[in-house]
Amino acid sequence: MSEALSNREYRALWFAEAQSSAGDQLAKVALAILVYSRTNSALWAAGVYALTFLPALAGGLGLSHLADRYPRRTVLVTSAALQAVLVGLMAIPGTPLAVLCALLIGVQLAGAPANAAQNAVTREIFTDDGLYLRSQDLRGITNNTVMLLGLGGGGLLVSLVGTSWALAVDAVTFAISAVVLRRRLHHRPAAGGRHTSWFGATRWVFGQPRLRVLLGLSWLVGLAVVPEGLAAPLAQQLGEPPQAVGWLLAADPLGFVVGAFVLSRFVSASNRARVLGVLATGSVATLIGFIVEPNLAVALGLLALAGAAGAYIITVTATFSSWVPNAMRGGASGLYRTGVRVAQGLGVAAGGLVAELLGSAADTTAIAGVVGVLLAIPIAVSWTRLRRAEVVE
Repeated sequence: MSEALSNREYRALWFAEAQSSAGDQLAKVALAILVYSRTNSALWAAGVYALTFLPALAGGLGLSHLADRYPRRTVLVTSAALQAVLVGLMAIPGTPLAVLCALLIGVQLAGAPANAAQNAVTREIFTDDGLYLRSQDLRGITNNTVMLLGLGGGGLLVSLVGTSWALAVDAVTFAISAVVLRRRLHHRPAAGGRHTSWFGATRWVFGQPRLRVLLGLSWLVGLAVVPEGLAAPLAQQLGEPPQAVGWLLAADPLGFVVGAFVLSRFVSASNRARVLGVLATGSVATLIGFIVEPNLAVALGLLALAGAAGAYIITVTATFSSWVPNAMRGGASGLYRTGVRVAQGLGVAAGGLVAELLGSAADTTAIAGVVGVLLAIPIAVSWTRLRRAEVVE
């Protein structure tokens, strides 16, 4: 991973994403506190949080093609600058909630083409498959570490500096990203050009059997994320205090960081591809252990193991990007990211509904594991057949 960081362009991308992600974690906590303190409504707080998710779905499909249509450095810099302005307006004390929601939607929409451009540019920077995969390992480890820090200290920091200042910090991180990316990234002409169609990449991806298999592997995260949405009722069912909710939420990303490090450090790219189906199946199979309604220590261990196996998603994402032509990589990346987020949203919603009907978060988690295994096995078999066919060719 240190070899990836030695590249100046990648170092700029990594730094820009890491510090803006830290600002985003702070902003999410600030928004939750700000909205709830004004409305005293859990529905309003949940609704505003949903706005950090829903617009990104539309943007992922509708705007990601901009990363192919225009120079990717331009897309990255413009998106970061626009987000800096929008979040800066959100930081103004007393901003009406309706305006706050509109600005938040704008921030999420502006981020969609930037995410697609970043994925595409990274693949352009690293033409070596192994080095590119390690760069994605570092990215996954960094993002999950930032998430852990946000879970651990975001609320405390917001309580110290206030919600407006927390949002202002997030705006500054976007501004820093714009400057760093403008100065450190090389200018490259548009990969696809102005003839790029809105959903051309989407149509092309679904026409490729091997990419459909990778999409199936990525969508399994929709079941792996079910315990995250049930953290609060799960802690209550296990007879644990409220602070256990944070521990349950942190177990998966902590396991992910460890799993990503182990894979990057000790497993070659070819071997990672070989065990991809096994790891994908293991990431959901581990959840079946909740059928015995384990104590907190065992529950944390199960979630950490699930997170460690879930690091397979880095290999899936990198392979998907590598198999897409550069001219369509931005649009395809948007499709991929949107699919993962939709799967996560549907998984959490379905998990909540089943838990409500059964009255048991532990049983619901176990059911998610069983369903996940039933879906993962045929996808894993398809992946194995695909790999063997490519070796023969």
